Amino acid sequence: MQSADTNTVIDSPTTNRRKFIGGAAIAAAAANLPISACAQVAGSDELKLALIGCGGRGSGAADQAMTSGGTRLVAMADAFSDRLEPSLSSLQAKHGAKVDVPDARKFVGLEAYQEAIQHADVVLLTTPPGFRPMMFKAAVEAGKHVFMEKPVATDSPGCRTVFEYAKKADEKNLKVVVGLQRRYQKNYLAAKAKVKEGLIGDIIAAQCYWNNEGIWLVDRKPEWSEMYYQIKNWYHFTWVGGDHILEQHIHNIDVINWFMDDQHPVSAQGMGGRELRNDRKTGQIFDHHYVEYTYPNGVIMNSQCRHQPKCWNAVKEIIVGSNGTLYIDGDGGATIKDRKGETVWRYRKSDEDGNPYQNEHNELYKAIRDNKPLNNAFYGAQSTFTAMLGRYATYGGKLVKWDEALAWDNSELPEKLDFKTPTRFSPDANGLYPVAQPGKYDPSKTLGYA
Repeated sequence: MQSADTNTVIDSPTTNRRKFIGGAAIAAAAANLPISACAQVAGSDELKLALIGCGGRGSGAADQAMTSGGTRLVAMADAFSDRLEPSLSSLQAKHGAKVDVPDARKFVGLEAYQEAIQHADVVLLTTPPGFRPMMFKAAVEAGKHVFMEKPVATDSPGCRTVFEYAKKADEKNLKVVVGLQRRYQKNYLAAKAKVKEGLIGDIIAAQCYWNNEGIWLVDRKPEWSEMYYQIKNWYHFTWVGGDHILEQHIHNIDVINWFMDDQHPVSAQGMGGRELRNDRKTGQIFDHHYVEYTYPNGVIMNSQCRHQPKCWNAVKEIIVGSNGTLYIDGDGGATIKDRKGETVWRYRKSDEDGNPYQNEHNELYKAIRDNKPLNNAFYGAQSTFTAMLGRYATYGGKLVKWDEALAWDNSELPEKLDFKTPTRFSPDANGLYPVAQPGKYDPSKTLGYA
């Protein structure tokens, strides 16, 4: 299962079934094993990796994992066979013998992750985020360390699952890193230290942005099932992708939560819609969101994200303090200006900063070998739900409270993971998908469309 972005041929159901059959039974047995029997622990020389999701981000994560040293890729799984093989070839070309994935450890299908997990010490979860909670649960139950991409869920039940299994990961002494790489980026770490020192005074407001031109779309083929089309175009369907406020803008939202000492907002209200993304035959997501979040101490964060070409683009954060303002950019810089507009501190990117994507993997494997606590799943779930709260607010057009929304039972995941399984919704007679209408859509319900 993976964030595929190219056309492909449907895999044979017989092949899929053969690849993943028995996985559930193996996972159940592994859940009862001690940590020493499941995942590689402190002092071990080599860590075996399983890659779940073989698209661009997955291949990148596997590359970074092997670049960290002392690791070997031993298993791969993807929903689509024509994504797995190119990923394998490119990784073999770069890492040679560090890639040890024979045919017997290649798994294809929507439940292929269950089998691949069993072969590894560390599981790399880089599929579309709608599947993340079930995969994280399976990995923790099997006693595996985890790297998982953000966001970690697309609905309230999924977030609750990740919070629950974050605790279980701690109980099993498992290490977890979530791909919110700004927390491993040197300019952000330096800026956080200056804020903690009090250089901007008390935080009184924040603003964050992820505005760009948009995202890919894969054309439908006549032979594809509806489930196949929606998963191929996972970014465009809320149940599997979460909308761009969750899938991309979570990075900026996470930064604000982090600088607020990992507090989370208590409520959100905002507006959004489909100004340009108005072809309901291709998907559901909005092309703009603007959300006002309120933190427990009254601080307001204004969050803006947009997918509209030929408009003002920005990916950055601004944190306003009583004595000055911090400006951070994703390119590696940061600046603090006082109330007169004078620069009082500046961070410039250097060659020594390293790649934050690589840094997060280095820290994961170091924590495993040194047996040091490391579990990003808590703040990963918290920032995921913060972004999700914003989506609920823009989809429904109402003020939404954190505690109430976290308790909702609103999952649109299919009952069974199979390309032949009917999706929870399909296009109507005119080929149009249901889209949230503010004032009519009820985000607390499954299929709460008007």
